[in-house]
Amino acid sequence: MTGTLFTLTFAVATPFWALMILLPHWSVTGRVIRSPLIVAPVLAIYAMLVIPALAEVLPAVASPTLAGIRDLLGTDDGAAAAWAHMIAFDLFVGRWAWLDSRERGVPSLVMAPVLVLTILLGPLGLAAYLGVRTRWASKVSRPDPQRLG
Repeated sequence: MTGTLFTLTFAVATPFWALMILLPHWSVTGRVIRSPLIVAPVLAIYAMLVIPALAEVLPAVASPTLAGIRDLLGTDDGAAAAWAHMIAFDLFVGRWAWLDSRERGVPSLVMAPVLVLTILLGPLGLAAYLGVRTRWASKVSRPDPQRLG
């Protein structure tokens, strides 16, 4: 069962990545990606892996040690749960970056490699997007904090 859930984790996230990278201007892509529920299938897999093991997981994460986390992740269930955790957060970050890039007018050809980097090495993809987004100003007007006070 764990092996199946591990394999299924990326499979249920892939269609959303494909929409953002391959079909960024399709109207359906915008409607689908705007929903934060796109991470729900991965979250369900994570829950299936973690909830039965809460007695082991909670102590390890409530008072983490390197050895405790290593032992937790060194099992098939632990590795599969960590994978689902990473895939869920990477997809959520990718979704945010994609939506923000649309608002800012970042070209899709710039975003495609950023999104691939986010899939492969999540935090580095986030760092890359934070760098990219500084070049494009938001098209949404925001209140000037100097005028508010």
